Amino acid sequence: MPITTPKTFIMHLLLVILFFLEARFCVQTSDSNSPAGDNLATNGLPFPWSKVRLPNYIVPVHYHLLIHPNLTTLRFNGSVKIEIDVKNNTNWVVLHSKNLKIFTATVLDEHEAHLSDKVLSVLEYPSHEQIAIFSPKILTSGEKYFLHLEFGAPLSDGFYGFYKSTYKTKAGETRVLASTHFEPTSARMALPCFDEPIFKANYTVRIRRGPSHIALSNMPLEQTVEIGNGLFEDQFEVSVKMSSYLLAFIVCDFRSVSGMTATGINISIYAVPEKWHQTHYALEAALRLMEFYEQYFNILYPLPKLDLIAIPDFQSGAMENWGLTTYMETSLLYDPDISSASDKLWVTMVIGHELAHQWFGNLVTMEWWNDIWLNEGFARYMEFVSLEAVYPELKVEDHFLDTCFGAIGRDSLNSSRPISSLAENPTQIKEMFDTVSYDKGACILHMLRNFLTSEGFQTGIIRYLRRFRYSNARNEDLWDSLIKVCHFIYMFRGGFYSRRILLQQYTNLKKMMYTWTIQKGIPLITVKRQGRKLYIGQERFLKIVLPDDPSCYLWHIPLTYKTSHSDHEMKHILTTKSDVLTLDEEVDWVKLNSDMNGYYIVHYDEEGWNALTELLRVNHTALSFKDRASLIHNTFQLVTAGRLSLNRALDLIGYLKSETHNVPLLQGLGYLQSFYKLIDKRNIADVTHNLKTYILQYFRDVIDKQSWSDDGMVSDRRLREEVLSLACDFDYPPCLEKAKQLYNSWVESNGTISLPTDVSETVYMVGAQDDSGWAFLLEKYGVSMCETEKSKFLSALASSKDSEKLSRLLQLGMDGTLIKTQNVPSLIYMVARNPVGHFLAWDFVKKHWNELVEKFPLGSFGIRNIIVGTVTQFSSTEELREVEDFFKSITEQVSQLRVIQVATENVEKNIMWLSRNLETMRTWLQQRLN
Repeated sequence: MPITTPKTFIMHLLLVILFFLEARFCVQTSDSNSPAGDNLATNGLPFPWSKVRLPNYIVPVHYHLLIHPNLTTLRFNGSVKIEIDVKNNTNWVVLHSKNLKIFTATVLDEHEAHLSDKVLSVLEYPSHEQIAIFSPKILTSGEKYFLHLEFGAPLSDGFYGFYKSTYKTKAGETRVLASTHFEPTSARMALPCFDEPIFKANYTVRIRRGPSHIALSNMPLEQTVEIGNGLFEDQFEVSVKMSSYLLAFIVCDFRSVSGMTATGINISIYAVPEKWHQTHYALEAALRLMEFYEQYFNILYPLPKLDLIAIPDFQSGAMENWGLTTYMETSLLYDPDISSASDKLWVTMVIGHELAHQWFGNLVTMEWWNDIWLNEGFARYMEFVSLEAVYPELKVEDHFLDTCFGAIGRDSLNSSRPISSLAENPTQIKEMFDTVSYDKGACILHMLRNFLTSEGFQTGIIRYLRRFRYSNARNEDLWDSLIKVCHFIYMFRGGFYSRRILLQQYTNLKKMMYTWTIQKGIPLITVKRQGRKLYIGQERFLKIVLPDDPSCYLWHIPLTYKTSHSDHEMKHILTTKSDVLTLDEEVDWVKLNSDMNGYYIVHYDEEGWNALTELLRVNHTALSFKDRASLIHNTFQLVTAGRLSLNRALDLIGYLKSETHNVPLLQGLGYLQSFYKLIDKRNIADVTHNLKTYILQYFRDVIDKQSWSDDGMVSDRRLREEVLSLACDFDYPPCLEKAKQLYNSWVESNGTISLPTDVSETVYMVGAQDDSGWAFLLEKYGVSMCETEKSKFLSALASSKDSEKLSRLLQLGMDGTLIKTQNVPSLIYMVARNPVGHFLAWDFVKKHWNELVEKFPLGSFGIRNIIVGTVTQFSSTEELREVEDFFKSITEQVSQLRVIQVATENVEKNIMWLSRNLETMRTWLQQRLN
């Protein structure tokens, strides 16, 4: 217990008296709370604010920041002078700070004169990551003041705040850099600040560094001053008005390549010096995508420059800091000799995502994290819009279906959440960055765009961006902008609607979209055809139905459908539980949700499924490839939910021998492969053997026609990658033979020859199955200078059937030397999906849980991937009980984590699937193979 001197006791007593005087005589906003008895600062005094969110009676205007990271001591010191605008009289300034040592705090008047000649005390309240500074003189509403703080801390060991990153040169030298990652609530780890998105301000940044490094920040460098002792101070231009989570600064020794857009924006790609040659594709993509976005949004990018930098230690895919976007190396660097077609697509999509954020998120920011989908859903959707326009050869539209299928998988669980959800504390906020915000957000925007037309959608979001630029917005602000534009456009259009109905529907746009954003789940549309009448119903689609589920969900659904007698898409708005549509004539079949443009599952009656199954058998091209893929997806989702027999779904994909498009082909093959993995992990030998035999027989022609090369269009190359990987995993002799031949040649050359990039991972996986092959891959992993190549090596190493090797890999991940800590979540998942490793991975997670939480905070991408990656490999009641018991034992830690519910519900889903479908699968396979 600390010793209290008489002097400090008197000071603390004075603070308490002053606080109560302030509380009695000073005006506060209505959301200010008086201190509760348990709301105590670290020194035992009452903390003057009890809410997680900051009071709104003080607003930051301009930060003047000086930061000096020491890359030898791995500490940083800094000072910040914050110009503040006082809205209500007060003596207290409350703001955020986490793990910072505050050395001094002073309050200055508008002339920068001290309000007090005494050292101001700083109260700390770590539970809310807040500090409070008391001013003996009342801060008066309408006056300008400055808050000046000096502070310091160690560079963070994790991936948030101002943290340390390292890389190794080819010569084996370890070099250190310092980088930031502030989203969502970690700016407070680098400087005391008002760390909420609503508190937008300007930033003037100065960074001190040694002569062998460079400094980067959001804005261009204004000047560099030599300050002595071998130090330089880089001074950057004043930033635009922005939220604290978008501030960024980096000190490193990287090299760059640069180019200029048509409108004069300087774009640079930064990387480790020895990886500089991998930056050129990213520069080309960034230039082209930036020019696209400026034209599409009809708003010029407002900064003079944009840097894209590959950070060696980085947890998420990338971060959209305004003017200084940061990336995991695999998300930015591209080596044409090593990277596959899938790698190229991924890099381009991530760049497209972060550039879209420069408008959605940076220029216009959500008011609070409950609407983070306004940032992430739009950026995810604009990946597809931009790539389809700029890089049509990448066939990104094929990938979009998978995005929506993934969102449906998450959204059809009871543990799902509304797009716009309550999120107050940092853990809840981190969990908002999930499939619902990104993928479901993108899919409902796609549905809305098809409902409004591309022109109406684009015009509406331009209005939204113009209206709220440099400000914050909420859900309803977007709908209001779209409604105003749509009134103008659609009053003069008919199309398949009457103008009166159009006006009514677009007036109700806000009401319609609320049904998609403030309630969770996905609709199931039921269809029964009798003559020319379609009886349509809607309910919530659930894979596991709760006995007490009230089924009170209702969406306003823009339905689309095609029939055997219509060559265009028909439209209808379903706003009730049921409705009846009358067709113009008798038809042979009807297919709802044309091209999967709507976010809903469709279930037909027996006659409807029979007609569509027969259509696929005799003339599958009568439906688009998107319609065929969505039919396959819907049937197997309905099987999982117990709404359709497995026989029906397996019969429907019987047409795949005639399928020529890769998307439906991979959709059907993917389901069969997932069933195989589920059954294989249960050690059900006869069904596993028969299912493997069936897949190899049925898809043999597809497998045999794949070349071991990089020839063909991107979609063909992605098919080759998937199909050959499956064939070798299933021990198909021609595949194993070719892969071993390529692997042996690669080893004989000591890894110097280039393998075909699309099949290299498959080759490595085959090679990793013996001791010498595994050891060679591990050696090459240690010396490779390409993270994309290393990720393929790691995947191959984790495919070993030797449990000792898998245990060694996991331990190497925890050590963090050979295998970087950032790769631990994906490594655990790789081991867990290996039938030999799924119990091993789970035991590892339980044993090292506390260490993992230290490395990856609760709610983060990393910890969520670890939980889902291990837990959802299970499929028995005993395993479920073990999972539940473990998480009960750490309830205090994980009680707020939604991902625990997601993971356990997935296990329940696996158990239910096997109990419903295993015997059906066994019988169906026996009949087909006999």
